[in-house]
Amino acid sequence: MTASNRHDDIQNIKKLSSELTIWLRDSALPLWSTAGLDQQTNTTLDVIDPKSLAGLPVPRRARVVNRQIYSFLEGRKLGWTGPAEETATALFDWYTTTFLMPEGHYAACVDIDNKVTDPSFDLYNQSFSLFGFAQIAANVPACTESATEHADNLLRHLMTTYRHPEAGFQEASPSQVPLCSNPHMHMFEACLAWETVSENTGWADLADEIAELALTRFIDPVSGGLREFFNGDWTPFDGDKGRVMEPGHQFEWAWLLARWGQSRKDAGALIAARRLYDIAWTYGIDESRGVAFMALNDDFSVRDPMARLWGQTEWIKAAIALAEVSTGTERDAYLADIPEAVQALQIYFAGVPAGLWRDKLAPDGTFTDEAAPASSLYHIVCAIAELHNFSETL
Repeated sequence: MTASNRHDDIQNIKKLSSELTIWLRDSALPLWSTAGLDQQTNTTLDVIDPKSLAGLPVPRRARVVNRQIYSFLEGRKLGWTGPAEETATALFDWYTTTFLMPEGHYAACVDIDNKVTDPSFDLYNQSFSLFGFAQIAANVPACTESATEHADNLLRHLMTTYRHPEAGFQEASPSQVPLCSNPHMHMFEACLAWETVSENTGWADLADEIAELALTRFIDPVSGGLREFFNGDWTPFDGDKGRVMEPGHQFEWAWLLARWGQSRKDAGALIAARRLYDIAWTYGIDESRGVAFMALNDDFSVRDPMARLWGQTEWIKAAIALAEVSTGTERDAYLADIPEAVQALQIYFAGVPAGLWRDKLAPDGTFTDEAAPASSLYHIVCAIAELHNFSETL
């Protein structure tokens, strides 16, 4: 890449960052903090209808509450002037009183009247609970002690009831298979968040354990691709399901391992992150649509060509993270990828009211006709925050 091309990429990154930040600040967050909440109870709604711009009274998932807590608090750092702290505090109070089960975990779902409709344990939801509590602890001083207590209690429950004998956590008690890498990815993310706000070294220890589990078990030692499903001994799950590799998760793990590898000065993690990115970029991007699609097989053949919005946000984050730890022509290559990843995301914002999005892009270029899911806001905000912070350094 010439110096002129590098300069053009940098200017383009800055421009795209500004556009996305303004869209988030002026359109998305105002809409999701009003229509995306039940205004009588200040609780989350899972979807917004793009035609009426109204939130719909469908069952409310646990993961959405914690994702919205993050989104509003992170949005404040990007210039949104809405009631971020008040809303996040109300959501935290609602979540910890409504979703907490007597056993010690958080339920999967409640209905519009706050009745628990799915009390089951889901490791994925517990990981996001820890992540949401970390956001409260870091950004709402009045709730730091309470959020820390809830996080400590949940982690203690996970360690007591769901601990895997080798490393990581089980999906159920008694244990059931398959075991999954994805909940551990968000547990890893939560631990890295807690590292910044807690003096408890157990969070860093658990982050290190999950990173090691990813590097030695989740990632195939031959291909360098990351699998989704495992047997009880962390070997690849038997049969066809054990072959699944998702480009979006290759990108997302690349982002996290690059962050962790940089903080721990672990060269092996950075090498693994680059390989994960290379697999997702080489085999997981549909050239005709310009987007990352859903799933590969372990031989990198296409398994599911549907392209979800969230995969594009992880592409952005991974390209940024690897640009930050690279130099020379390698850094230039990641810089050049960032605008392409942003343009892939922007495809999902077209054709709907400002502040909303579409989620599922079929191979023929058509979108599924459905309400906009609240769960996407977390992915979008995180990508825009990473892009904004990176562009400030250029």
